[in-house]
Amino acid sequence: MRILIICTGNTCRSQMAEGFLRSFDPQLEVYSAGTIAEGKVNPYAVEAIAELEIDINQKTPESVEKYLDKSFDYVITVCDGAKEVCPVFTGNVKNRLHIGFEDPAKARGTEEEVLPVYRKVRDQIKEWFYEFYKQL
Repeated sequence: MRILIICTGNTCRSQMAEGFLRSFDPQLEVYSAGTIAEGKVNPYAVEAIAELEIDINQKTPESVEKYLDKSFDYVITVCDGAKEVCPVFTGNVKNRLHIGFEDPAKARGTEEEVLPVYRKVRDQIKEWFYEFYKQL
């Protein structure tokens, strides 16, 4: 089963979703990418998911263009921006899904104020992707 998860920057939501799916089943081929990939994974996303013993610290954001000619069982967009500008895949894509999660990177304040936003989105991502995984 090959799954690609797309977000705008590939720094937070898509990285956490990839981490969760890999933790549910190491046999899945899971990738994540961004429509406008940024430089590094968001440190708050790394910290929030690390609390659940999933390590995404060594991940690097990648451009979705790397995957356009590949085949996937699922391509899933996890933010509205990525859904709107998601490119056409020339490879075989069997299923396209969209689930828009709030962007925790928009949270402002101290770490004590921002980290709970990341945890909330992390938990929503975990729940949605676990239900998705159970249906595979």
